Amino acid sequence: MKIHHIGYLVKSMEKAQKTFTELGYRIEQETVYDDYRQIDICFLEKDGYRIELVCPGTATSVVANLRKKIGNAPYHICYETDDLEKAVEELKQKRFVICEEPHAAPALKDRRVVFLVHGQMGMIELLEK
Repeated sequence: MKIHHIGYLVKSMEKAQKTFTELGYRIEQETVYDDYRQIDICFLEKDGYRIELVCPGTATSVVANLRKKIGNAPYHICYETDDLEKAVEELKQKRFVICEEPHAAPALKDRRVVFLVHGQMGMIELLEK
């Protein structure tokens, strides 16, 4: 598995984009709204590193409560994998727990993603290659 991006939770997409671009990041993909998860997503890149800005679109989005709890902060690492099901099974054997079943991600050309959590590591995302 290879790192695809770091997910960064933000309260305001516009303000976060402005701050990151002032630090030299370039917008790699304009903001996309994910109806299923009720979030706005934007990808930025700098020096070969990609970050994903994630902003709750509604008070009931999948990250709304987390954003209130931790504020603006990185909250997951996304790994790209050739075989999503196999990677999930391997991680389950290492005590990772699925947070949400695999589902298409509009901001990633509808490739499937799955989120898992581990008590000693926190949340990760797997992205189907």
